[in-house]
Amino acid sequence: MICSAILALAFGIASVAGGPSIPRGRNCGTYIDDQTVATKEMAFKLHQVAPGTLSPSSASSPKLNVYWHVISKDDTLEGGNVPDSQIAAQISVLNSAYSSTGLSWVLANTTRTVNAEWFESAGPEASIQADMKAALRQGGPADFNVWTVGFQKGKAKGLLGYATFPSSYEAEPEDDGVVLLYSTVPEGTTPGYNKGHTLTHEAGHWAGLYHTFQGGCGPIGDGISDTKAEKIPSAGCPVGRKTCAGEGVDPINNFMDYSDDECLTEFTPGQIERIQSQMRTYRRVSFAGQTEGSARL
Repeated sequence: MICSAILALAFGIASVAGGPSIPRGRNCGTYIDDQTVATKEMAFKLHQVAPGTLSPSSASSPKLNVYWHVISKDDTLEGGNVPDSQIAAQISVLNSAYSSTGLSWVLANTTRTVNAEWFESAGPEASIQADMKAALRQGGPADFNVWTVGFQKGKAKGLLGYATFPSSYEAEPEDDGVVLLYSTVPEGTTPGYNKGHTLTHEAGHWAGLYHTFQGGCGPIGDGISDTKAEKIPSAGCPVGRKTCAGEGVDPINNFMDYSDDECLTEFTPGQIERIQSQMRTYRRVSFAGQTEGSARL
């Protein structure tokens, strides 16, 4: 796995009855340096696919199939056996969050695997996650694979989730998708992060977005002009926080920041533009006749 192709959410520790021990307060589990971002962006500019130029035979629909892989250590909810009702609720949260982007999500299939090692120890630097993904991943570049696990052991202990970027698909298609803490789905047991927006956030990375605080207060930041510069990630819901000079306060309500789920409400027009361009370029998704071109960087 290419480390720079992965984004992760990590926490620092709280305990919930009936749920895993998890940290409280978000920070990034895999750092992506600005030089790597610059390299990715240069390649993106060189290969960017313009609106309306995908051939009908090669284009995919913005109605995306979701392949959900429940990994558990036993058949209990506490052991990670996420019920169909919570998966359906999570798909509904995704569709609401992405309603302005032109993307929609439909559950295509659910698999259930009892494997304590995968559940406890799968992580971005763990070799067993490659086995897990190889055994279960379905579909092509425009198909969204989600694995729910426990993140209980090893370097991945305490993670909320991590995702691959669209630009990584061609080189590592078998790695593509999101690995998610099972208790962050709606009605899960992770305090502050149980309304489903951890997957909203990780899906944003999968669709091509960086964190709002990428690059800190520097001139490039996340590469999107209408997300205000932010020096460090947020925590909780710090209304009015301002960590960089200039106009505007930190974008604490943005899905790509680290605020609590209840605080996250929006993508900006610039982020929508980037989602569409990244998905068109790397996942061959066509937005013709929907929202394509509705936003400008």
